[in-house]
Amino acid sequence: MLQPIMHILNSQRIVLASGSPRRKQILENVGITVEVIPSTFEEKLEKGNFQGPAQYVMETALQKTLQVVQATDKDKHPPDLTIGADTVVTMDNKIFEKPRDKEDAFQMLSSFSGRSHTVYTGVVLVTNSRNVWSGDGINHHKIHQFYESTEVFMAPVTSEIIKAYIETGEPMDKAGGYGIQALGGTLVEKVHGDFFNVMGFPLSRFAQELLRLYQINLS
Repeated sequence: MLQPIMHILNSQRIVLASGSPRRKQILENVGITVEVIPSTFEEKLEKGNFQGPAQYVMETALQKTLQVVQATDKDKHPPDLTIGADTVVTMDNKIFEKPRDKEDAFQMLSSFSGRSHTVYTGVVLVTNSRNVWSGDGINHHKIHQFYESTEVFMAPVTSEIIKAYIETGEPMDKAGGYGIQALGGTLVEKVHGDFFNVMGFPLSRFAQELLRLYQINLS
């Protein structure tokens, strides 16, 4: 889908405002070379101030991305495109992020067992154009935001299986406490929606939105 604009993307400096190796891998697998500059934004937004998980995850992604945009704005060659994202898991009107510790991971996974939950990822795309004609030397940004949601059905699993999975260390840096692309995939029965969204980056929607951002007609 991105072939019509790959020649543009390949000529640009593209920054991924995330330290997630999974997001980097997803982008590189489709031929997009990114420079990783993890955001230092402290994720402490009050969840109760938002209408729902979609709004919460988009605002968190926005703040993370803008922190990196601000940090790189004065570079000799600022990024042409900065990509940011944030992922949460929701169930029973509760938002689950990365587990604080093993006990928190156990509580998360136990609550998901034999049930469905929803994964939300908010994505922010910030493009940059420097106004060289007016000589003002100011970077002008365009911000584009969207989110994607995916329903995940987890198999019934015993406490022993959950504890053994947690001991692998895999759950500790992942929203919801599991990684669907690795060992955590054995816990999942089925997915309704974008598989990559559960990994932390909705690839198909990203490609569609990027084409729109670069003004390529999808029809």
